[in-house]
Amino acid sequence: MNITLSVDDQVVAKARHIASVRGTSLNQLVRDYLEDLTRHNDMKSVLDELDAMWSESTGRSQGPWTREELHERS
Repeated sequence: MNITLSVDDQVVAKARHIASVRGTSLNQLVRDYLEDLTRHNDMKSVLDELDAMWSESTGRSQGPWTREELHERS
């Protein structure tokens, strides 16, 4: 998808320089940033869900198990 952004000329110039130093384009730099941003949000939602499960759990399993049950292979 193509999008149009309004960005200050000095910011664009600095970003193009950074992209050049990294051996990539400004376009790719923006794509990478947006992908990283959305990946971070996905990880945060997973961590929030895990935190909620841990807070609801007593942390106790349904044991105790025998030694044989612990070492049983499926």
